[in-house]
Amino acid sequence: MDAYVYLKIFWFLILGILLMGLAIMVGMDMGVGTLMRFVGKTDGERREALNIVGPHWDGNQVWFILGGGAIFAAFPSLYATSFSVFYIVMILLLFSMIMRPVAFEYRSKVPSHRWRDSWDWVFFISGALPMIVYGAAMGNILEGVGFHFGWDGQYYQTESFIWYLLNPFAILCGVLSLSLAIYQGGTMLMIRGSGALYDRARNYASVGGIAALVLFIIGGFIVSGMKGFQLVSGDPGMPANPVSGQTVTLANGAWMANYSAHPILWLVPLLGLAGMVLGVLALRANKPTLGWWMGAVAWIGVIGAVGTSMFPFLMPSTYNPDQSLTVWNGTGSEYNLVWMTIFGLIFLPIIISYTTWCFRVMRGKVAAPDAQDDHAY
Repeated sequence: MDAYVYLKIFWFLILGILLMGLAIMVGMDMGVGTLMRFVGKTDGERREALNIVGPHWDGNQVWFILGGGAIFAAFPSLYATSFSVFYIVMILLLFSMIMRPVAFEYRSKVPSHRWRDSWDWVFFISGALPMIVYGAAMGNILEGVGFHFGWDGQYYQTESFIWYLLNPFAILCGVLSLSLAIYQGGTMLMIRGSGALYDRARNYASVGGIAALVLFIIGGFIVSGMKGFQLVSGDPGMPANPVSGQTVTLANGAWMANYSAHPILWLVPLLGLAGMVLGVLALRANKPTLGWWMGAVAWIGVIGAVGTSMFPFLMPSTYNPDQSLTVWNGTGSEYNLVWMTIFGLIFLPIIISYTTWCFRVMRGKVAAPDAQDDHAY
């Protein structure tokens, strides 16, 4: 294989890492927002929950930007097609993401129960909705998307977006994603919270971990039998041209082909299962830090299993499978990927180091802020 093919594979892996980072870090914040109304029975406890993620939530949004930026720069065809297919879904996602920082800033500005309770519902919606959409999108892509391209490369959508979002398998994937976010958010509340908040967070996080475990197993059985896509022919070194150059077939159980060809890949979904089981056991043993890392392992296993099953597909087409977007026909030019690699190798370690430093500096327990404390959320 030439350098261009290696760069394509490298950026497929980088995209997976960015999606994992987004799920772990942003999912943790979303989990706290989803749980806040339930783990916090008083205004002080809810403010304590907000201040646990307060120093980090905006910095964690970097992973959201990085994921979108990597798709835009390294996989332009995927960016254009996916944002068109899921356009209305993206609008809902962005609306909820916009309301989230507003809720952080406005919630505690007025000492009114009705005012604060309303913003607490905003936190719930802006926490749960993005994670459901995140998981449902992956479920939809596994099932295939109804689109095709004209002779001039013009994109055409052939099915309603509502079916993509609301079909049973996509909903299962969305609830799985939300369950893992609840688990991760609950462990963070345990790490930095105390008292009744700690106990309630442990209970909700344990339920989230168990629910994720059950849903992941059910989803695995569904994927093993669903109609998947298989690349029959296609030049890995081809330019970004989804209109021609490859042959794709559909077959039941095709998403299991990579595991059959390389049995060592079974370690990826097993990693997810192990993370969920060990994570719940860690929480019940009151070891939330270990539980947090096991939650990260679970996310890595779940997203890694999706990528392992689909490779080299990025977004398969149910209308014209030969026009499915793959790693081979959906990436940018070699020149583009080279510069992306240079910048990625520089800035990704900086972001990881900065995030680690922030969590280290702001470690420790967080107490419920005083009612007159205007410097806390």
